[in-house]
Amino acid sequence: MEKEGSYYTQVAIIGGGISGTALLFMLSRYTNIESVTLFEKYDKPATLNSSAKANSQTLHIGDIETNYDLEKAKKVSASSSMVANFINHFNYEDTIGSRKTKMVLAVGEEEISRLKERHETFKTLFPYLELWDEKELEEIEPLLIKGRKEPIMALGAKNKITTVDFGKLSQTFIDLSQEETCSVDLNFGTEVTEITRKWDKFVIHSDRGEFMSDVVVVNAGAHSLLIAHEMGYGDNYAMLPIGGSFYFAKKQLLNAKVYTMQNPKLPFAAVHGDPDLTADWKTRFGPTAFAMPKLERYHNMEILNLFDLLSLDGSVLGVYYDLMKDEDIRAYIIRNFAHELPGIGNEFFIEEVQKLIPTLHSDDIEYAEGYGGMRPQIIDKKAKTLLLGEAKIDTGKGIIFNMTPSPGASSCLGNAFEDAKILCDFLDMDLLKRKIKKELCDEKEYCYINRQ
Repeated sequence: MEKEGSYYTQVAIIGGGISGTALLFMLSRYTNIESVTLFEKYDKPATLNSSAKANSQTLHIGDIETNYDLEKAKKVSASSSMVANFINHFNYEDTIGSRKTKMVLAVGEEEISRLKERHETFKTLFPYLELWDEKELEEIEPLLIKGRKEPIMALGAKNKITTVDFGKLSQTFIDLSQEETCSVDLNFGTEVTEITRKWDKFVIHSDRGEFMSDVVVVNAGAHSLLIAHEMGYGDNYAMLPIGGSFYFAKKQLLNAKVYTMQNPKLPFAAVHGDPDLTADWKTRFGPTAFAMPKLERYHNMEILNLFDLLSLDGSVLGVYYDLMKDEDIRAYIIRNFAHELPGIGNEFFIEEVQKLIPTLHSDDIEYAEGYGGMRPQIIDKKAKTLLLGEAKIDTGKGIIFNMTPSPGASSCLGNAFEDAKILCDFLDMDLLKRKIKKELCDEKEYCYINRQ
């Protein structure tokens, strides 16, 4: 993009990750909006958390994610099924999405009892789920059984789209958007420095000139909250920046995605093993979870911006205190810090991995250099709680701010639909729901659009 100076667009999207590109696709294909402009400060889409190296490459449905209750699982399933249906409808299976066996593994009698209870609760929503005992698991994934002393059981499914390259999906959303009649303007390598109001429009100030827009959606991860604060919105939110890392086995050990049971006290994802699509399906274990003073894993940030987002007042410090006074959470935080220690982190992390594969030793795994990302965990200062799902600030004035931790990638099309509906109402434009249902929804009654 060579142009500088002022330029007009109906809709401006800030952020070229999976959330921003999904909205670009949703608006260009399923509305009569005439022009959409995408801004991304890096020179290509999906370089941060949407990159396959920064996430678990998992399409989260809610069926094996034991940190979801039934209501959240219903919403996540309806939303993430739109991604699976997109992959099927547009024929991207094996290029963007792959079918793998998946399961959640219960270790010990207490976890097995909880797993059976969960199956009873969730089997109506996910009728395809099966309980696998040790004999069945030995056929499916024998390394889960070998050398194990405690009893195990798994809840899982076969032949489902489980693995998604969200980076490729982001690029595909862009490519398809450019085939539509809507005017799509892509501005890579363009950093938005400020957003202001002028008359009834928004002015997007960037290092390549000014742009004017009727409405704006900020899909810039943790930076979304920073921009919101600068514009006087979202003062009741603070952020806890959580980094995550991974370890690789030195060879392929698992064909299935194997998740472990979530400790209900812990607000972060339990360790799992995944065949990694970026490394010839070699097994990747993780994530770790630890607080980091930055918004982008491999880029530093200005210290004043960090203090603005941390917003360390009494309510935020109270949330931190409540987290740290719990013995399980305190031990978890200390343990995850040890996982990051250069050279010896695998000596600590192997204990987590052995819950999946008991026969592995510390020299069988290695730190996955260059893998991992950041998750903006949002704190509601009024409620004094840590929000574990997506956070949205809809100002009602034509600008929306999205902060999307996991499962933001899996829910990208559902979130895009929600934003498209808000924008179309604001602009008095049409949202083509029948076309969306035909292409992105299945016949199940919990189709995401039917829930809205």
